[in-house]
Amino acid sequence: MIKLKKYSFVFFVFLIVSVLSGCASTAIKAFETDESQVKLRSMQTRAFDTADKKKMMQTVISSMQDLDFVIDKADLVLGSVTGSKFLGYSSVVMTVTVRPRGEKQLLVRANAQYETRSVEDPATYQDFFNVLEKSIFLTAQQVD
Repeated sequence: MIKLKKYSFVFFVFLIVSVLSGCASTAIKAFETDESQVKLRSMQTRAFDTADKKKMMQTVISSMQDLDFVIDKADLVLGSVTGSKFLGYSSVVMTVTVRPRGEKQLLVRANAQYETRSVEDPATYQDFFNVLEKSIFLTAQQVD
């Protein structure tokens, strides 16, 4: 009986040490950055020569709807639009942020997630920005 208690105590200590060391390494990795994150951000971001945030937000919403996204949230003050669409049994969620860059430009950044993973395919973001650029052109020409 004493031997069993001794092994139980050793196992318990080992379990606690394992759990705590796992948490420590995970917390450190959460703030690591590498070149791939910078590359991903450059794929997700475009600058546009306009300062009209409201019109850009409206164009972002229209573009997302053209790509079959259902708009879940939109906030003009924060400059963010979130939409989702279903692909089979899973969903894609895209969040687009619009923020000023200087006095004459806006930065638009799209961030897509498939299930719980970030989408890293450049074609996905290129498709979105192609639709957005066409919408901006049509809006500038006042075509509905």
